[in-house]
Amino acid sequence: MSRPAIAALLSFLIPGVGQIYNGDLLRGLFWLIITPGFWLGTGGCLGWVCHIIAAVTAHNRAENKEKYRITVV
Repeated sequence: MSRPAIAALLSFLIPGVGQIYNGDLLRGLFWLIITPGFWLGTGGCLGWVCHIIAAVTAHNRAENKEKYRITVV
């Protein structure tokens, strides 16, 4: 499994963990706080939207980091 797929899976299971896995601590904390707020604040109507958005952004961010990674030899 590739790094973007792992990030997406982690963030889908627990929003924010995929971002933390990518090294984006503040983004991860944002999703860890916002998603439960949406679940509770909307009675469950918008919580799933946060789960999907968190997973997609974790995947995209991991792809971008992989694409532009500079390797030192």
